[in-house]
Amino acid sequence: MSTKDFIEKDYYKVLGVPKDATEAEIKKAYRKLARENHPDANKGNVKAEERFKEISEANDVLGDPKKRKEYDEARALFGNGGFRPGPGAGGGSFNFDLGDLFGGGTQGQGAGGGFGGGLGDVFGGLFNRGGTTGGRTHPRRGQDIESEVTLSFTEAIEGATVPLRMSSQSPCKACSGTGDANGTPRVCPTCVGTGQVARGSGGGFSLTDPCPDCKGRGLIAENPCEVCKGSGRAKSSRTMQVRIPAGVSDGQRIRLRGKGAPGERGGPAGDLYVVVHVDAHPVFGRKGDNLTVTVPVTFTEAALGGEVRVPTLGGPAVTLKLPAGTPNGRTMRARGKGAVRKDGTRGDLLVTVEVSVPKDLTGKARDALEAYREATSDEDPRAELFEAAKGA
Repeated sequence: MSTKDFIEKDYYKVLGVPKDATEAEIKKAYRKLARENHPDANKGNVKAEERFKEISEANDVLGDPKKRKEYDEARALFGNGGFRPGPGAGGGSFNFDLGDLFGGGTQGQGAGGGFGGGLGDVFGGLFNRGGTTGGRTHPRRGQDIESEVTLSFTEAIEGATVPLRMSSQSPCKACSGTGDANGTPRVCPTCVGTGQVARGSGGGFSLTDPCPDCKGRGLIAENPCEVCKGSGRAKSSRTMQVRIPAGVSDGQRIRLRGKGAPGERGGPAGDLYVVVHVDAHPVFGRKGDNLTVTVPVTFTEAALGGEVRVPTLGGPAVTLKLPAGTPNGRTMRARGKGAVRKDGTRGDLLVTVEVSVPKDLTGKARDALEAYREATSDEDPRAELFEAAKGA
């Protein structure tokens, strides 16, 4: 998510809740909209998929008290792309390009006064830019990582622990993350170790940018490390055992907090996002929290009724009672034999009956069917069809 998007998007409007909505109201609104726009319920609907992503993004911010507070503070400073000067500022509000905040562009001209301090501290916290406090650099959060995993149908339903090999930027082991071959970098004289430099706006307040000399690190390597070229960061690989929860669906994106790239200067690690792919099963299908299976039955079972054994996924077979006169395509339900839900309960197994027509008949079977045809020769199952066609 870009900084501009974070400020300009109205997440309250996306979820349809007021700005003073409680956590419970936000959660309720998100769940309702997520169900309506979920890709599984809107196959091939690109607009619904985009809407689902937008809803998830809004919930990711408003559903987290800390992120919501930071979002509200940022929105309080900027309204529709315009900056709001504080009390005492002359001439009201003025507009400027948000790109000015984060490097490049011509600065907007506006009323003087209002803000004496830099805005870098505000956005350093929001977007991990490493703002400064008291002349020292903040810890920097690690990058988020995205990976993919392919599960069998059974693993997706029951849950599985899978190994994931990931590559990310972490502190260089050769120089212990200092960037200096001798492990003794010096404080950057340009930013005095803060990693930030201020630039005036001409409007009575200042903005901060990453220091161009130390690239925001606050340190300069006299003898740059050959491995990381003085950056203090190097590419590393690791294998992690990741638990995929039961009941995941194909295409689902799982967030594992703190399992991403390591942070800098004691900062927290980023998050790991795992996109799940699920292989098809030769017998079972899936419809939300329910599993599906098609079971062939004989003509006599469908006509006269009886008991039919039905396989289940990873468990013993169940026996369903087939009522007499069951039509082809009828669906019955085996409760509690479906996929695992988030609350630990299970969905159902939906059993669809398919009348099996034999290709070859023995003499006795053929004679019996011929006798049946003779006995029912006065019945025409298509009579109502033709009557309805005439009246249309």
